[in-house]
Amino acid sequence: MTKFTAAVVQASTVAGDTAATVRKAVDLIGEAARRGAKVAVFPEAFIGGYPKGAGFHTYLGGRKPEGRQEFAAYHAGAINVPGPETDAIGNAVREAGLFLTIGVIERDGGTLYCTALHFGDDGRLLGKHRKLMPTALERICWGFGDGSTMNTVDTPFGPMGSVICWENYMPMLRMTMFSKGIAIYCAPTADDRDSWAATMQHVALEGRCFVLSACQYLRRAEFSDAMQNTLSDDGDFVLMRGGSMIVDALGRVVAGPDHSGETILTAELDTDDIPRGKFDFDVVGHYARPDIFTLTVNEQPMLPVIGKTPE
Repeated sequence: MTKFTAAVVQASTVAGDTAATVRKAVDLIGEAARRGAKVAVFPEAFIGGYPKGAGFHTYLGGRKPEGRQEFAAYHAGAINVPGPETDAIGNAVREAGLFLTIGVIERDGGTLYCTALHFGDDGRLLGKHRKLMPTALERICWGFGDGSTMNTVDTPFGPMGSVICWENYMPMLRMTMFSKGIAIYCAPTADDRDSWAATMQHVALEGRCFVLSACQYLRRAEFSDAMQNTLSDDGDFVLMRGGSMIVDALGRVVAGPDHSGETILTAELDTDDIPRGKFDFDVVGHYARPDIFTLTVNEQPMLPVIGKTPE
């Protein structure tokens, strides 16, 4: 039996300021550690920002110059992985002595990706997951991940991985992560609806894993001034109301959902709850029917150009 404290950080990006947001992340990582956390999860797109309410001045069949300029500003605020921002976060993680999953906007050439980064307690960047399927208007500003980043990283409490926001509604993606033995299922999200809690509880029951979901509490004042917001210009208007939560491997909600404001939620989790849960349901074991159902997953990087070395 191993017990550990997990934390989900419900906080907002600093308006259009990546450097300030990284400093805020460093402070919050330290605060989570002071609360005893050995694992911490930050929201989707925490570094770089989730542009809730932005439209990038686009319409079917056309893009306006104003939208191109807004995207250029958003692109400038994204980060390279690895880069100086991941170095700063890694240093904070090492000092805190915890495992971290954090949402970032990753810049790779001219394309941005909604990415979750995984850090070890020694500060090393252990892996990343790029969101496979941006939802609706997200597709105008984010690229599509591929199967090469559907991975887990090792922790003393079991494999840790991430499934971002509405990826959690993709049954085959969930099955893929369950097949990797995921124990700490991180769900950075921008979904603050009441229905999200039921989804997180279902995932925990389906996978018999710990589910840690973090969402921003974001006011209009923390939205970048470089973008038009179609929802409100009132600085106190709440664009995202949180709803962060922790569910144990038996499907019990042990922290949250919280809609009160910026906060850090913690819960003590027991790794023995995983085999206790799998006693009567193991979705990739005794409850699977491979004689009837099989899933084929392509985990190769999908490169647009493949060079060949001359012989």
